[in-house]
Amino acid sequence: MFSLIVVKAFEMEIIPANRIVAQIGDTLILTCNTTGCASPSFSWRTQMDNPLGGTVNNHRTYSTLTMNPVSIVNSHDYLCTVFCGKQEKKEKSIKVELYSFPSDPIIEISPSSFVDGKQVTVTCKIPDVYPSAYLEVLLKKDKSILHEKNFYDDDSTNAETKTVKYSFNSTAEDMGKEITCVAKLPIANMDFEPKERVTSQKLNANFGPQNTVITVSPENPPMEGNPLSLTCVTESNPPPRIVWRKHLADESIERLIENNVLSIPHAHFNDSGLYICEVINLVTNKTEKATVNIVIQDGPKNTMISVIPATAVKEGETVTMKCTSSGNPAPVISWKKKKATGEYEKIFKDATLTIQSVKSQDLGLYECEAYNQFGKEEKSVTLLVQVPPQNITVLVYPSENVKEGENVTITCSSYSNPPSQMVLKKVHQEKEIILPSVNGTFILYNVTKNDTGKYLLDVFNEVGNNIKVIEIAVVGRLEKPDQMIPLIIAFSSVAAIAVPVVAILIYVSRKAKINGSYSLVKALRLKV
Repeated sequence: MFSLIVVKAFEMEIIPANRIVAQIGDTLILTCNTTGCASPSFSWRTQMDNPLGGTVNNHRTYSTLTMNPVSIVNSHDYLCTVFCGKQEKKEKSIKVELYSFPSDPIIEISPSSFVDGKQVTVTCKIPDVYPSAYLEVLLKKDKSILHEKNFYDDDSTNAETKTVKYSFNSTAEDMGKEITCVAKLPIANMDFEPKERVTSQKLNANFGPQNTVITVSPENPPMEGNPLSLTCVTESNPPPRIVWRKHLADESIERLIENNVLSIPHAHFNDSGLYICEVINLVTNKTEKATVNIVIQDGPKNTMISVIPATAVKEGETVTMKCTSSGNPAPVISWKKKKATGEYEKIFKDATLTIQSVKSQDLGLYECEAYNQFGKEEKSVTLLVQVPPQNITVLVYPSENVKEGENVTITCSSYSNPPSQMVLKKVHQEKEIILPSVNGTFILYNVTKNDTGKYLLDVFNEVGNNIKVIEIAVVGRLEKPDQMIPLIIAFSSVAAIAVPVVAILIYVSRKAKINGSYSLVKALRLKV
């Protein structure tokens, strides 16, 4: 049998074939491959015999030329020559075309945060471009075109960073608008992507503060004891410094905190007042203020009554009673007076109650009531009207003309405030006899003709006094003296003991009174 042996012809190829586009900085590998030759030998060279700019590695049937990284020196036609034995030789070439467009543009805005009306400079940098003669750059602000530039006349032979600058006057409306840099490298008949790169950056303006307001939480007027939060809201770039202040009652200002939120966990009536939020932008050097008046709602508190000239006045004087109370809304003030029955009678509706020419019937308990929808509070005061003794009535029993040996009882009643003291004085040439009263009663026991004469009854208190004159005439003697004398002696003995005791008890009880007290010892020292 015969076997058919097929012998392949000697062939070669370059991979990739004919033409390749490579980006500067990348790695490029060219492969020269053979078939039909068991032991080929390889040779690489460039057009015009320039340096290879790469590394050759020969293998059994193929050879590689590695350029890592690819640079401008590699922009040539590369020729691979293969020898198979001494007789056979083959060659092929490949054209290496280079470009560089590695990254998106870089935008720089100066200043980074602008101020309204000031000049802003936009710089767009396109890194490592080659060939830059094809480069086209477009600057836009939002959709409007700011600037266009091409580098058609650029003859750079290396990959270089190209820069485009443009300046314009900013306005407040530019805040937040986008600056866009579009870089194009439209090289005809060169297959690479991308041929267009885009970068955008928003304009950041320094402005404000402006439109500063204070929000209050809760929105309804706060109640005492509840939490209260004040928030200062403003528009400013960069963020501003915020200071809270409060107007005090004496027109001074209290500094509170440096924060946009002022929190009061438990609001108090004293927290009411005018609050100021002061906003300061240290870059724009501008300041703006916002104010809010806070009134903490509460029921009446600290209700007080003041009385002018005093709670004890003389009859005929004018007295003014003023009621004050704190609360929000402002409490309504009304007055009422306690009647003899114990019930209260409404008499006046205002903070100040004035009584002209005070009378005795004006004395009593007065009550001030402070009221609003959140509660009420009451305070009371007792008005004392001091009246000198008046309406004095004197009774002499059995009469002003009596017989020797009889007892004479003198009874006196009067109206006064504070209560009156009474002293009976006997007008005598050598001396005066002073007798204190027992509940307004004086007793002359077993009178004699020596008791005949003029008596002065002095009724007095702290406000004034009144004097009544009594004339006693003792004539003759009582009949049946033997029967009357024992009775008189017995009655006189009891009275002699009882009268001083009663007088002492009355003195002690009156001395113990807070108002309208009277000293009997002082009364006994009075002279006519």
